Amino acid sequence: MRETRHLDPVERGRIVLAHGQRLPTHAHDRGHLVYSATGVLSVTTAGGTWIAPPTRVAWTPAAFEHHHTAHGSADMRILFLYEALAARLPAHPAVLTVSGLAREALLALTAEEADTGGRAPEAVDRLHAVVVDELTAAPEQPLHLPEPADDRLRALTGILYADPANQQTLAELGARVGASERTLSRLFGQELRMSFHQWRTQLRVHHALTLLAARKSVTDTALACGWANPTSFIEAFATLVGETPGRYRTRQLPTGGGQALGEHRFSGSR
Repeated sequence: MRETRHLDPVERGRIVLAHGQRLPTHAHDRGHLVYSATGVLSVTTAGGTWIAPPTRVAWTPAAFEHHHTAHGSADMRILFLYEALAARLPAHPAVLTVSGLAREALLALTAEEADTGGRAPEAVDRLHAVVVDELTAAPEQPLHLPEPADDRLRALTGILYADPANQQTLAELGARVGASERTLSRLFGQELRMSFHQWRTQLRVHHALTLLAARKSVTDTALACGWANPTSFIEAFATLVGETPGRYRTRQLPTGGGQALGEHRFSGSR
């Protein structure tokens, strides 16, 4: 049986991860927010994978086993919440839009100088409340790839995970996994709560986020993800992410300072 690490509920922290670096599967006794100031973070649980670019924040409630993977150099900020604040956020993992105010509060709380005692505990409490106030007003974002249970659906999604640019129709993929187009369409709706087209678009945008974070061009990314032309890619990307791929790419700058790659820097309990 795979061992899961249960980490102590520290207050807040910062980890700088190299491109492709994955943290071990673990769980926490408190819910926590993860924000990537640069790069893209994926959060994977038994229920699927959530993608959090710098325009989003990932929320993982207490006790959910998960692991993080960096796409591009990721300046990962972590903020743990006490139960009263955590109860205001979804009871399941989610990706939420991060407002400018929430972003600045998160960065202030997780800055390296935040553990020097410069802020009074009451001020820290207020910043926590600001973050949660902003996030409770933000809608959940469709940056989630749920994990199917049906073996045929798992085989199909595995084919597309391996090659997001695959252009086969649902009927053609069905022939490969031993299921009819009608059956697969029904399974997508029942298990994943989205159509095949919606799921494939989400997968391609997820893949695009990782390629852009690795500094691939918009045109090369569009082709690598299965779009015939950059225009249709830009439209799909902007719909899901909230900004164009070109604008997103220009903001993927290397992070300065911080802790050595993969090492934790956490401030203690207040």
